[in-house]
Amino acid sequence: MAKTATRIQAIQGVLLIGALALTGRAGYLQLIRGGDYAKQAARQRTEHKILEAPRGVIYDREGTPLATSLERYHLNIAPEQVKDKNGLLRMFRADIGGNVDRLSAALRSNAPFYAHGPYPAGQVRRLREIRGVYLAPIYRREYPSGPLARPLIGSLTPDSSSGATGLERFLDSLLKGVPGETVLLKDARGRTYESPERVVRMPTRGHDVILTIDKELQEIAEGGLAAAFETFNPKRGDVIFLDPRTGEVLAAASREVGSGGEQMASASYFTSAFEPGSTAKPFTAAALLAQNLVDDDDTVSPDNGRWFAPGRNKPIVDDHPQKGPITLARAIQVSSNVAMAKFSYRLKPSEHFEALRNFGIGSPTGVEFPFEEPGILPAPHTWRPGGTGPSAAMGYAVMVTPVQLAAAYAALANDGRLLAPSIIKEIRRPDGKVVYRHQPILVRNAVSPDVAATLRRFLALSAADSGTGGRAQVKGSVLGKTGTAKLVENRRYTNKHAASFAGMYPAQNPQLVFVVRIEDPHGAYSGGAVAAPVVASMLRQALAARRTTLDRRMLAESRVESTRPANARADEAGRPDVKWVGLPLPAAPPLPSRMTEIPDVVGRSVRSAAMILHRRGFRVRLEGRGIVVRMSPSAGDSSGSGKLITLTASRERSS
Repeated sequence: MAKTATRIQAIQGVLLIGALALTGRAGYLQLIRGGDYAKQAARQRTEHKILEAPRGVIYDREGTPLATSLERYHLNIAPEQVKDKNGLLRMFRADIGGNVDRLSAALRSNAPFYAHGPYPAGQVRRLREIRGVYLAPIYRREYPSGPLARPLIGSLTPDSSSGATGLERFLDSLLKGVPGETVLLKDARGRTYESPERVVRMPTRGHDVILTIDKELQEIAEGGLAAAFETFNPKRGDVIFLDPRTGEVLAAASREVGSGGEQMASASYFTSAFEPGSTAKPFTAAALLAQNLVDDDDTVSPDNGRWFAPGRNKPIVDDHPQKGPITLARAIQVSSNVAMAKFSYRLKPSEHFEALRNFGIGSPTGVEFPFEEPGILPAPHTWRPGGTGPSAAMGYAVMVTPVQLAAAYAALANDGRLLAPSIIKEIRRPDGKVVYRHQPILVRNAVSPDVAATLRRFLALSAADSGTGGRAQVKGSVLGKTGTAKLVENRRYTNKHAASFAGMYPAQNPQLVFVVRIEDPHGAYSGGAVAAPVVASMLRQALAARRTTLDRRMLAESRVESTRPANARADEAGRPDVKWVGLPLPAAPPLPSRMTEIPDVVGRSVRSAAMILHRRGFRVRLEGRGIVVRMSPSAGDSSGSGKLITLTASRERSS
């Protein structure tokens, strides 16, 4: 018995030890390692996924989308969950089309099926209602207006939804939104399935941005630049339109020729500086007027267009030589380098520098765009006697960007007030609340209102028929200045030129300031022959367009310049002296409506058709782009001046 009792006790002891060991192990696994094993199990049957947030929409000033994010879908199918496999196959063939054989094989073998796509929502609308079909949403950036203003709008990096260039990069933190998070379920084979109940956090869409850009004026600017390239085959060109009352950039276009000879759009209107040439002469004139160093009767001798200035090795030469003493106004009108250089000797370097700086030359404008070029304005203590001052008076030795030059001319249009240019009009949260709205920002008073008014009168003569910019005129209400600057290659001036025109329209309460620059044109090279006609063409199109920021009140038909009677004193060139027509110009009386035959413009480009109709006195509404295929009313009908003609255009000619 003793041996039996001992055996039983031994067995009980072993069992007790085993039970204690098992309990200890279970406690260890449950209490100490339980959390780790639970996490490992969760990882095996679930997967966390980041939900992409749609980027905010970029609109033009009238609400036309220029960049938007559209939802697309990848397709996952779990065959064992599909009840009607034949019905799914028929629907897939009808709505998706490709990979039908692969789907059929997957349905027979119950293997998971994946279609990358990505497919638009309409294409997968019916499939998403079928059990076993799972859609994985992604977002693709779309640009509804195609290449229009693309260097300004920018683009995304190829492998992510982050901004890479332009406004997409500058405003990336606002546009990209906040990603969401969800938990995917995984089966034994490792296949994942979405469950709406397991969404941890919904994504939040990015802010919407409304630009100051006018889409129709942008089209006109890009079209005008394209026409200039066709006519003059230049190396580069820039066009910018700005509202002088607010500083808002209404259109900006740049084009250049690459190393392989291909043309490509760029953002050089903000990022590339150049010597402005004679378009900078009004700023030296502003310095002279502000310091009371010149009045209406002061004259200098133009030396027949060739002058060896003190301290300079080469003569200063005029493209339009003058005879007899000329005033500052006349120097601007005929763009005399000799006269402007002589007048500039009255300025101290510090005075000249300060005047140019007051117009924003040499300083970044602060426009909302990455990598803005600040331009160049040498400090006054570095100016060479007899060299830098006269050069700056002619538009050399300093460098500006197109937007800087436009902002400076906007100051002349705005009674001397220099406003900061802007391309952002509004920023809105996803719920529509406005978190930012552009207000005009006064940088400084560049000149007094009286000096600005005097300079506008100078620009009126410069853009008149007797000035260098007469070919820019539209209804006699363009004020502006031409520029013809030599280009530098290998640190030496060449015989190549950049033709430019900077100005404002209309003369009374200017609504537009514009800068056109055409670099290294062929066939002609002066600002009056190359850039000025481009300005006139674009302004006529803007007047004929159905929707631009221009106020279409009746504009004055009066010229900005008229002549005195025959017995009046003759000017230096032997022509009757000019007199000022007071600004603002008087409003023209309303013209009586007359019946005019509607010309046939079918088959023409929309730009050419609009110009023809505008010259006949008609207003134009455009539908589409490219070649005009239909017009209403029809050609040959008679209609009153000022009536609306609707043109329907297509990129392909109608058969």
